[in-house]
Amino acid sequence: MEKAIFFDRDGVINKEIGDYVFTLEKFELNSTAVPVMAASIEKGYKLFVVTNQSGISKGIYGHKNVDEVHEHMIILLKDNGIQLSEIYYCPHHPDFTECLCRKPGSLMLEKAVAKYDLDVEKCFLVGDRDRDIESAERIGISGVKVESNASLDVLLPLLEE
Repeated sequence: MEKAIFFDRDGVINKEIGDYVFTLEKFELNSTAVPVMAASIEKGYKLFVVTNQSGISKGIYGHKNVDEVHEHMIILLKDNGIQLSEIYYCPHHPDFTECLCRKPGSLMLEKAVAKYDLDVEKCFLVGDRDRDIESAERIGISGVKVESNASLDVLLPLLEE
């Protein structure tokens, strides 16, 4: 079984700007994301992104916008030697539809665990909201809560060989 780290997107991998991040101009990597992700890969962790993107359900932006931002993020990370295993996003909002994928639901995590044969006891989720942590804890993954736009260095001592 494999070990993995799940990263929330807005406020963790990229800067939270107080508005939806759905254009390339609004996307700026957290300066500590790359070094922490690189250290995680060196320790043998697979890396995933799990993100709620309710602006789709609200009609503010579309799947194409999210795909463009994610492609941009993938390129920025690849340019720094970081390879993501997969990105999962939930387009739903509870005001419009019920789903199991929107955090604090755990379906995005469950899909990754099953597809990649992950050992939940050797996984972490890094998030800036209580719902991120709750999502992880529902299926036995340890949650690491950080402040929005804060350093991710808090994760480094938790990495194991």
